[in-house]
Amino acid sequence: MSLKNKEYKERLVDKKVSDYLSVFGAVSIEGPKWCGKTWTALNHANSAVYLDEEEVREKAKLSLNLILNDERPELIDEWNLFPEIWDAVRRKCDKTNEKGNYILTCSTKLTDNEQREKIHHSGAGRIGRIHMHTMSLYESGDSTRYDFNK
Repeated sequence: MSLKNKEYKERLVDKKVSDYLSVFGAVSIEGPKWCGKTWTALNHANSAVYLDEEEVREKAKLSLNLILNDERPELIDEWNLFPEIWDAVRRKCDKTNEKGNYILTCSTKLTDNEQREKIHHSGAGRIGRIHMHTMSLYESGDSTRYDFNK
């Protein structure tokens, strides 16, 4: 069961997300605002938590168990608003051999200071990073040409 919106258009990145979910405990989809990260993540997720909601962030500060669901993969949207979740997800990935537990999305990059102060591990081997771009003309159906040489 995915949370896929019926208006969702398949993206070239969808295959990569599926592949990464089969290899890593978590996937981080990164890219500019409004490129479709959340919709793409929802296409692959079975549950979601939105950290841009104040109440959810407050619960997360008390305990991540209050916000994380059992339905995996779980989308954790705008994780950058509570950066400590990165290390928590990495630890949860260390505790299981299961792949495809979490999908992290964010639009705003953390400053170097925030990264040093709030994130203590790169996530290497546990969190696969995917950079997403805005929808191409090929993906939107406005062009039939796709450059496979990229």
